[in-house]
Amino acid sequence: MSDLFDNIEKKTNVKKEDIFKLANSVQGADFTDEKTVRKLIANVARVANVNVSKEKEDRIVKAIVNKNIPFDLSSISKLFSQK
Repeated sequence: MSDLFDNIEKKTNVKKEDIFKLANSVQGADFTDEKTVRKLIANVARVANVNVSKEKEDRIVKAIVNKNIPFDLSSISKLFSQK
């Protein structure tokens, strides 16, 4: 398992400690609460060193709060990469 996180760290420059912190912040989070979702988006963007425009943040928040996306990493990462 350590090799997996080492590989992720090499490819993304995101420390495994940061990944665990994000994972812990997601557990038990209220994804129907807009403020909580915005905070999570900001945390993910900061850790991933990705700029998220207000427009993109609004689309992501709307999709999550309205349960329009499945909660898997692939779907969420697609939202971050959309222009």
